[in-house]
Amino acid sequence: MSRELYRDTRNGKIGGVCAGIAQYFGVEPWIVRILVVSAALFSAGFLVMLAYFAGMLFLDKAPIEMYYRAEESREHTVKSKPWQAGQSASEVIKRVDRDMARMEEKIRRMEGYVTSSEYKVRKEFRNL
Repeated sequence: MSRELYRDTRNGKIGGVCAGIAQYFGVEPWIVRILVVSAALFSAGFLVMLAYFAGMLFLDKAPIEMYYRAEESREHTVKSKPWQAGQSASEVIKRVDRDMARMEEKIRRMEGYVTSSEYKVRKEFRNL
C-alpha cells in the first residue's frame, strides 16, 4: 500500500498542511505544528512560511475515503480520553473488548495460514 501526502483540511487549523504531514508520518498533528512554529520562529521563518504556502497550493485535499479509513485507527490515540469522546467507562471497555476480539480473530487466521501445508509449499517455491 503506497502512502501519499495530502492536505488534511478536516483536521487542519489553517490549510491542513501540518495535519496532512502528521497523517503521512503517523504522528499527532500538534507535534508537527509545534515543529513548524518553532522552525519559523527560531530559524528560517521566511522559508518555512514559503514552504507551508507552497504546500497549501500544490498538495491536493485528502480524499473523503481516507477519512473513513483513518477513523478506526484514531479511536485509540494519545489525545483520545473517554470523557473527551463523551463515552462512559462501560462503553470504552466494550469498544476495547470488541477491538481485542477482532485482533484475536486476525491472529488466529494468520496462525492457521502459517501452520498450513499451503504456506509450506509456497515457502518452498519461493526458495527455489
